[in-house]
Amino acid sequence: MTVEFVTIQEIVQAARHNLKQGTWGYLSGGSESETTLRRNRLAFDQLAFRPRVLVDVSNIDTSSNLLGHSMRIPVVLAPVGSQQVFTPEGGAAATKAADEFGILDVISSVTEPSLEDIASVANNPKVFQLYLNGDWDWTKEMIARVKQAGYSALCITADTARPSRRDRTMLARWSPRDNFLGSSAPNKHQVSGGRNGGHASSVTWETIGKVRELAGLPFMLKGIATAEDAILAVEHGADAVWVSNHGGRQLDHGLGTMETLPEIVDAVAGRAAIILDGGIQCGSDVLKALALGANATAIGKLQCWGLAAAGTEGLIRALEILEDEMISSMGLLGVTSIDQLSPAYVRKADAVTAPHEMSSWVNIPGNRIL
Repeated sequence: MTVEFVTIQEIVQAARHNLKQGTWGYLSGGSESETTLRRNRLAFDQLAFRPRVLVDVSNIDTSSNLLGHSMRIPVVLAPVGSQQVFTPEGGAAATKAADEFGILDVISSVTEPSLEDIASVANNPKVFQLYLNGDWDWTKEMIARVKQAGYSALCITADTARPSRRDRTMLARWSPRDNFLGSSAPNKHQVSGGRNGGHASSVTWETIGKVRELAGLPFMLKGIATAEDAILAVEHGADAVWVSNHGGRQLDHGLGTMETLPEIVDAVAGRAAIILDGGIQCGSDVLKALALGANATAIGKLQCWGLAAAGTEGLIRALEILEDEMISSMGLLGVTSIDQLSPAYVRKADAVTAPHEMSSWVNIPGNRIL
């Protein structure tokens, strides 16, 4: 199949056509009022570029490096649960796309197929994201499987101590947790947590230290939203501090990740790599994050819109468009490589559209797909 999408907007529209309401709400929505989700987008919309002219931009290099791995663009595939509801191959489809395009894939512990099956379908470096939803024996077993399967790093998600209330999926009477019963998940009760929160609600910094020591792998800590926790992450050995609010899907009424990025960059002070996700929809968003100090960005919703539109090929096409947008914006900014980006290339400005999960795309009918 030849994928002929010319814009990411077309990919989003194709994904909406292919998905039922509950699945669409799970992918595109946030928690409760979706204020955090909208602030993610608003934080990007409130940054304007300061371009430099009369610079030779005939050759532009978008490549970068993260934890010793070369990437075609500074974008990683964020861990997403239940990818099998977007494409029959599930997480394997995303890994194939990452391998063919040339970026890192972070595999969720609550996606399908098994972590071993996903590891076997492509040779690209892979990071395994682990929800600490089981007891210590279960955690040791999971880490042993991760190492045996050859994953290059471990990522722990820290912002899911309790289940959130995601109104779109609740109103559709649809639950992603029905899809969390694969071979990597302990059991349904442990994943959902229930009223008392389950194992995840008792995870502390002490737990993180034990897990990192046991794994002995390069270590990412995802879900950092303050300078205080960024400092603790570095002190507990994080090789990468992942600035994230779960795409606005956990705590409502939080700040946008781009609002919190500067204080985290200052707190980390070069002692760890910094990854940022939350609201990234186009190449210019990637450049804004890098200009303010991120080493790489990550895509979740955008990743799965591509998968829902056309499986592996849809995601590869989304990445190709993202790369082309980056090249265009870099040339017009007057920079030829990622390392030239700095805060001098951006400044605060008024947003010109109301923020929501589609607000960067004016050509989508109605400017929003519900």
